[in-house]
Amino acid sequence: MSDTTGKTKDAGWELGVRTTVAAPLPVVWQYLLGDGLATWLGEIDALPTEKGAEYATKDGVKGTIRSYTENSKLRISWQPSDWPHDAIIQLTVKETITGTTIGIHQDKLANRDERRMMLGHWKNIAAAFDQHFG
Repeated sequence: MSDTTGKTKDAGWELGVRTTVAAPLPVVWQYLLGDGLATWLGEIDALPTEKGAEYATKDGVKGTIRSYTENSKLRISWQPSDWPHDAIIQLTVKETITGTTIGIHQDKLANRDERRMMLGHWKNIAAAFDQHFG
């Protein structure tokens, strides 16, 4: 295995996690931006969807909406209160024969250790999605 797995030319370190759940895409999207927000983003009353809008979770994560496409893709900046920098999270959904694939991509991570930590985090989130829709 390469020591540079996940290293990009100009976006720091990145990772990607996917899972496919047995539920229709609109149901999955509604969950991700509704009851499921606390699972992947943290406790927040509602996530704005307007480009440029700012958000903050109750546990100190803050960021900005970079792009939003209904039933398709959400791209946000994401910065926990104890990080000196932000990262980018892209959440996507895609219809498949067996249900809906949820994709989580994160970039602008600082280093290999941060990537490793976040990869574990997102794998746990994907498992929680599997459990919810299972």
